Amino acid sequence: MKVIIADGSAVVRAILEQNLKKYDGIEIVASVSNGKKVLRAAESERPDVVISGTDIRDDNEIESFKQLCCDMHVPVLILTEASAVVPPFLKPAEIMLKPGLKGYTKDFFSTLIPVLKKLTNGASKVADCSSEESGPFKILCIGASTGGPSAVSEVISGLGSNFPLAVLYTQHIEVGADKNMADWLSGVCTNFHVKLAENGEEAKAGNLYMAPADKHLVIDYVKPDGKPVLRLSNEEPERFLRPAVNKLFRSASRLYKKHCLAVLLTGMGADGADGCKEICDNGGWTIVEDKSTCAVFGMPAAAIEAGGAKEVLPRGEIAKRILELVGE
Repeated sequence: MKVIIADGSAVVRAILEQNLKKYDGIEIVASVSNGKKVLRAAESERPDVVISGTDIRDDNEIESFKQLCCDMHVPVLILTEASAVVPPFLKPAEIMLKPGLKGYTKDFFSTLIPVLKKLTNGASKVADCSSEESGPFKILCIGASTGGPSAVSEVISGLGSNFPLAVLYTQHIEVGADKNMADWLSGVCTNFHVKLAENGEEAKAGNLYMAPADKHLVIDYVKPDGKPVLRLSNEEPERFLRPAVNKLFRSASRLYKKHCLAVLLTGMGADGADGCKEICDNGGWTIVEDKSTCAVFGMPAAAIEAGGAKEVLPRGEIAKRILELVGE
């Protein structure tokens, strides 16, 4: 496996190179500081995979990585420690949390190596940069736990009036508190009609449907006009949780595939991570909240570790990004 390492820090590059050389079958063919140098090295070395800790946001980086992925079909493993915008053309790609300097442990590399192998298998080496891109989006799903109400209210308030999609929302909440929370959200997010979801109802654009306490919210089926029909489920709790974010995300992914857009916000535990990964695997798009704005960086961190985060953004940037994606 021929690997290029890209990171602005020479120390990080050295740590990665020294540790990866310990593994049989891995050859570090270049260690560079930015996307332009990655592209130059890739043209001469023809790597199997690139490990990138660079921030792919400015025009030069975007253009370099677009050529790398779309023209040369080289998969990328992105290491991110803060806000990361992952352009749609970065496929195939995986995201992992970028540790601090003391975090490059044996456990970290035990996780990293299987991800590299996954990216370099024969089925995942060709990227389609046009027809297989996510969207156009037809549903927005949101999951949250600890700190969720304030996070969701900020995101929903930022979506403006006449949002073109129905929004489905699962929040870990105690029995008896769901109605009060829905009423509070309705008062704060006046641009949306907020309500507790009902079994069998059709979800409409510009409405937010919240899972009731102790009921899984899932999409039962999609009508010919594209509108989802909701179902409230008494199925067993998942990881002791009902409602579970995973249940909602999986149902949306199964029915909408690349047309599914999901946001995973602050929360304790790992609920939503598996659902995010399934959405990504089915061609959809996921945004997870950055550590800098999370009340608890549990669920988003788990999604990143699982390879289920297409983008990692601070809370204040999520609504704007949703509008960009829906506009696309």
